[in-house]
Amino acid sequence: MLIQALCEYFDMLAAAGKVTPEGYSKVKIHYLVHLTQDGKIDTISSYQKIEKVPAGKDKIKEKAVPREELMPERTEKPGIEANVVEHRPLYLFGLNYADDALSPADKTDKAKKSHMELVKSNLEFIKDIDSPVVNAYRCFLENWVPEQEIHNESLLRLGKDYSKSNYIFCLKGRPDLLLHQDTALKEKWERTDKSEEGEKPWIAQCSITGETTEIERVHKKIKGIAGGAATGSVLIGFNNASESSYGTEQAYNSNISKTAMKKYTEALNYLLSSQRHKALIDDMTVVFWAMNASENSEDILNAMLFGEKQGTDGVSAEQTNLLLRQVLEDAGNAAVTDKTLLSFVNIDPNVDFYMVGLKPNSSRVAVKFIYRKKYGEILGNIAKFQRDMQVAEHGERVYMYKIKKELVSPKSSDKKVDSAMMAKLFESILYNTDCPYTLLDTIVRRIRTDLYIGEVRAGILKTCINRNNKNKEEQITMALNEESTNQAYLCGRLFAVLEALQKDALGKLNRTIKDAYFSSASMTPAMVFPKLIRLSQNHLKKAKHPDTYNKQIGEIMDKLQEKFPKRLSLQEQGRFEIGYYQQWQSEPEKNADKQNAEEEK
Repeated sequence: MLIQALCEYFDMLAAAGKVTPEGYSKVKIHYLVHLTQDGKIDTISSYQKIEKVPAGKDKIKEKAVPREELMPERTEKPGIEANVVEHRPLYLFGLNYADDALSPADKTDKAKKSHMELVKSNLEFIKDIDSPVVNAYRCFLENWVPEQEIHNESLLRLGKDYSKSNYIFCLKGRPDLLLHQDTALKEKWERTDKSEEGEKPWIAQCSITGETTEIERVHKKIKGIAGGAATGSVLIGFNNASESSYGTEQAYNSNISKTAMKKYTEALNYLLSSQRHKALIDDMTVVFWAMNASENSEDILNAMLFGEKQGTDGVSAEQTNLLLRQVLEDAGNAAVTDKTLLSFVNIDPNVDFYMVGLKPNSSRVAVKFIYRKKYGEILGNIAKFQRDMQVAEHGERVYMYKIKKELVSPKSSDKKVDSAMMAKLFESILYNTDCPYTLLDTIVRRIRTDLYIGEVRAGILKTCINRNNKNKEEQITMALNEESTNQAYLCGRLFAVLEALQKDALGKLNRTIKDAYFSSASMTPAMVFPKLIRLSQNHLKKAKHPDTYNKQIGEIMDKLQEKFPKRLSLQEQGRFEIGYYQQWQSEPEKNADKQNAEEEK
């Protein structure tokens, strides 16, 4: 499914001119070499453009940035192998730069060998091409002698940039006549068989297209995955003898054609190169795209789930925020979101939308999950999740990085979370299904350890409990539910009242009942609460407003029928914690102050 979808997406990108044509690759070019008709270097000029980039708080600076050019596809083979129309200085000039000097000499003769390989392969390729810029390049290859160019002023003027830069050629006085754009050269390149020399093509039925054609042996690398190798990792590859069958080795096992390989790798690398199409959750890179050329859908999802705020050409940042508010309202009213989406420019609720979780694994890419659904359904389900997470009216949207932050100890140096759990959470969000059991377990234990809940943690508790108990048990409400008879929830409420009473009676303490008893009370109420009730009698004698607390304690104890559960399950512990949070948020001490003010009147 993934490879097929990426191939189809490539076709859409190609039609929109957003991906590299087959047989070409994008190269960042720093300098333009001007050749005379007899192949000599006249000048070397900058090919970079000036862009404004952020430079600290509220500051902008100008920076020279290399231009990208489409050039004949680059080789990724190890060792010395020249490209057709090179851009690397070692191949082009056969010279090393060190200590402010040029030299063809090095320990392995790499510079000499590289240039010789370039001359041999490129002269062979252009032998039957006749055009002004190609003829000048031919003369350059035939006449350039690295040993005689160590004092070349044009190269020395570049200094350290010489070795770090890429180069293209043009004809002197005609900067528009670029070598790599020569019509005859490009036509020959596109007719050239790209099969590896000396290798017999493997012909079979492509598992993606169904066509009988040449199968690709080595797939291109995928770049841009967090934690992966800088040179990239393969999504499909076989390199163990045990993975070979019926004489097929390496990627021949996958039966993916050269064309399909080109499409899926180009499409995936395109997605990974853009912040619009990816997000990072711990060590997992999440890639997402709609099956159309518009990128507005991705921006909306980014803003809703990951907190990215950029606008698009079709949807401004203001429109995006308006749409998000409307979608959240729709979710709260159980309304269909399609009408809302259709009211905005270029947003199709019926387009297929993909989300894929990727993790580097040695030299390969591991796919952690693949989800596909109609965009309107996905966005509607994300909106439902946001509504589920809210524990206060007009609460802020909860993004994935906020959830991840609450799952680890603030004191821990290891901020990683279980990627399998995050993948299941994604499934829960996108399909509006039960939350993973491990998420509830993690957050309950985290609260018990840190003795801190907060709005996001309370939202996680509420979402996990409600989703995993649809039509079974009492649902957790957004605000305090004083009518609830759930024993665990009541115990949490009671603990919050007892803590507030202690604070009212004794003021600020170094160690409160929360510090001493919260964890055990949330697991074994029957062992802890009798002691806390006895202790509260002493606190009532010292409290400013004993009647208020006595009334609250009495009301909760009546619902508990004067009995405490012996042991609470994990889910009941979650109800205890959210009962505590919601009761505490009702601020019993302020209620007491309000009653006192009324009595004084």
